[in-house]
Amino acid sequence: MYTVEEFDKEKTKVFKYIMFKKRTESEIRNKFSSQIEENMLDDIIEYLKEAGYINDYNFIEKQVNEYINLKNMSIQEIKYKLMTKGIDKELIEDYIDKNREKLEEYERQSAENIKIKKSNQMDEKEIEQYLYKKGYRNIK
Repeated sequence: MYTVEEFDKEKTKVFKYIMFKKRTESEIRNKFSSQIEENMLDDIIEYLKEAGYINDYNFIEKQVNEYINLKNMSIQEIKYKLMTKGIDKELIEDYIDKNREKLEEYERQSAENIKIKKSNQMDEKEIEQYLYKKGYRNIK
């Protein structure tokens, strides 16, 4: 077991880490698993979840909005990026299902942007193949 002082000290470390930049539960576990005893880390994560500082669903929402505002990506690329953050696949699928219409419209617009951007360098067939490789499904 551990003392309250030890818990508070380690909780402060984790808290600073997540306040610098929003993190997923998996990212926190990866960062601190070798530094903090497992039971204490579980308790810290649970405490921060209850306090609302860790919420993977909200993380998905913020990341997707950031991608939409800054990048041209397919839904498949978005899924992959989120999974690399250690977010549960079912949680990602749930978010995509609930926001499918918005995401499909974004994907269509992204494909159009890429077509315009690549039109000087590639012919139409090459652009379609490029988009298909990137995970775009409705490219015509």
